[in-house]
Amino acid sequence: MSENRSNDPRHERAGDPDGARGGDHGGNLSRRSLLQAGGIGVAGLAAASAMAVADAQTVLPAQTDVQVSPPVKTASLPGPNPIDLGKVEGNKVSFTSLQDASEGESSPPSALLPPDRRVGFAIVGLGHLAVQQILPGFGSSRKAKPVALVSGRADKARVIASQYGIKPEAVYDYESFDRIAQNPDVKVVYIVLPNAMHKEFVIRAAKAGKHVLCEKPMATSSSDCREMIDACDKAGVKLMIAYRCQYEPHHRYLMDSVRKKDFGEMRLVRAVNGQDVGAIDQWRLRKALSGGGSLPDVGIYCLNAARYITGEEPVEVFAQISTPPNDPRFKEVEESVSFQLRFPSGVLAELSCSYGVHRAQTLEVHTAEAHYLMEHAFPYKGQRLQISHKIGKSDADVVPNIEQQDQFALEMDHFATCVMENRVPRTPGEEGLQDQMLVEAIYQSARTGQAVKLKPVSGTDVTRGPMPENGAG
Repeated sequence: MSENRSNDPRHERAGDPDGARGGDHGGNLSRRSLLQAGGIGVAGLAAASAMAVADAQTVLPAQTDVQVSPPVKTASLPGPNPIDLGKVEGNKVSFTSLQDASEGESSPPSALLPPDRRVGFAIVGLGHLAVQQILPGFGSSRKAKPVALVSGRADKARVIASQYGIKPEAVYDYESFDRIAQNPDVKVVYIVLPNAMHKEFVIRAAKAGKHVLCEKPMATSSSDCREMIDACDKAGVKLMIAYRCQYEPHHRYLMDSVRKKDFGEMRLVRAVNGQDVGAIDQWRLRKALSGGGSLPDVGIYCLNAARYITGEEPVEVFAQISTPPNDPRFKEVEESVSFQLRFPSGVLAELSCSYGVHRAQTLEVHTAEAHYLMEHAFPYKGQRLQISHKIGKSDADVVPNIEQQDQFALEMDHFATCVMENRVPRTPGEEGLQDQMLVEAIYQSARTGQAVKLKPVSGTDVTRGPMPENGAG
């Protein structure tokens, strides 16, 4: 999903310091001498303040001696141990853990590339998602940097360019977008526009010789998705769809545990993604721009999760749609969708999405021996995974220690790695095409009231590239 609620005609996914009045005067004891005398810390400052007030009325006895400790010479201190110094391997600095193994340990970050070696990204569309999530995500990125902006609002683009150190000449509007071909700093174009505009700008970016990262859903029709894939193939550039959850650590932990059958065979997948939309004039509620309502916007998270957790493609879908008849928000698009998927292994998925409910974002997997529950499964942050299972004769709820990471930085770093090392992205255009074909089947089932049978697809992860390393490298 891309973001935009601007009015842009092209719809952007737009106290003095210590000693300041002298040190000790006669018998008075200043805050500085207090610090020197006793080495007091924060807890002693309150006492020091009280003593300062009493100084005006109280004089210390003339024979009072204040013992000042001599300064410690650095040369007399023991030298550092190797565990404190760390080690350098290539361009990476690493450290041995200071905790016992029982405390657990977070994965070390991948090497931080210097600015001149990072992959340059151009952001197309400066709406909510781009300005509030994607651009700040570069602050956590280890391999990518923003080098260009494309916007229909020159004033907005100038402000944002100045904030991120982007050259004025690297700011384009939609009409002059094709000049990006002459900018060697731009290696990747990130499309963050309304869904119906994805096709045009993916194809234009490919013709400019730039690799493309495109927000989900990939497009508003499967035929458009195919044209986008073909255009990138002909231009010899990479195309990746921004399925950020596939790079998020909690989702990866869940998928890995289920696929390894840590707690037996998978049986059911359940997911809900809903929110109560406002702003009746936003582009998401206009079918010509969005392609649909809650299904392609938030429902696609549930659909994609069921697919990447199982690794399979469904052989049958059945769906129902419910839309309030008198709600002006839903004159063109649906409010709520409930749909079921049946997979070749026998796994069933029960998935729901809505534009008319209070925030609900959960993902569950039921196996023969455990129940996985991920709360806040689909937002930009806040994921929490709990695994309920038996240990001996007792029930246990285990919460794995999983580090929170910026999802946008992870996906951009993965694509940067693919560009630098000529790898196939984990979520290429084919992944977006498969979701779009399933969205069309879901709409068909809801329209006809009948289940839609799908052509079986053999193998696992057939629409995905290799799994990235931890840290989405």
